[in-house]
Amino acid sequence: MFIKNFYKYYGDLKAVDGISIKVEKGEIFGFLGPNGAGKTTTMRTIMDLLRPTSGSIKVFGKDSKVNSVELKRYIGYLPGEVNLYGKWTGQQHINFVKKFADTRAVDITSELVARLVFDPTRKVKELSSGNKQKLGIILALMFRPQILVLDEPTNALDPLLQNVIYKILQEFADNGTTVFMSSHNLTEVERICTKVAIIKGGRIVEISDIKSLKQKRFYDIKVSFASQVTEEDLQIEGIETVNSSNDGFFIKFKGDINKLFEELSRYSIEDIKVNRASLEDIFLEFYQY
Repeated sequence: MFIKNFYKYYGDLKAVDGISIKVEKGEIFGFLGPNGAGKTTTMRTIMDLLRPTSGSIKVFGKDSKVNSVELKRYIGYLPGEVNLYGKWTGQQHINFVKKFADTRAVDITSELVARLVFDPTRKVKELSSGNKQKLGIILALMFRPQILVLDEPTNALDPLLQNVIYKILQEFADNGTTVFMSSHNLTEVERICTKVAIIKGGRIVEISDIKSLKQKRFYDIKVSFASQVTEEDLQIEGIETVNSSNDGFFIKFKGDINKLFEELSRYSIEDIKVNRASLEDIFLEFYQY
């Protein structure tokens, strides 16, 4: 899937402002950003539910607008808000979707129902938000699509079910399915995504594989000295902020921690505590600036 120079404007509002993303076959690609950043707009345009102001989105080399009907045969889509028929049961929804399936498609509905512990006999209006989400996931995955476009797939699910979803998505990817998913759960992104794009204000601010992103982590350090040391003494390359207190200094550092230790060893260190920033802290850095 290739999104190229994609713009989506609503009058003067720039919902998406010229983004380009390439997602490879078998990749679990995380699409991250705060609310209103443009994630859902992008996903809806992939599905041809919205039309781009300019730019293109291609799936299997085919334009998502021109070849919309054909491409929907190969894509499983989970919207951020699953709209279902309240008077229908889960099974009626499943049967309805089956009417549009390719006769050669592999039906794994029963497996998904069992793994997600879902009761398809109940009417949607009787279901909790978590069970509605389960049904949405089943409808998106039931014919093993070649591409999954998932908007917050673990929304409203408890931690046990989230782990089941992670395992299912990894199995799909291992068998060649491409997964493009948005998420606010940074723990799950770190756990299952191979690559991420971070969007803010309609623009991509970072595209990176998870391993490279982790290498950008910074450190929160608390250090106290036996000798007199001032904030001016700590103007060291890689130190981004220094705050002093009665019992030492609080330092935010980004870079090779060994080089920092070399610089600090010039002074008599009384105590030092180093915490490596989480992946969430890294994303917050992108969001705040």
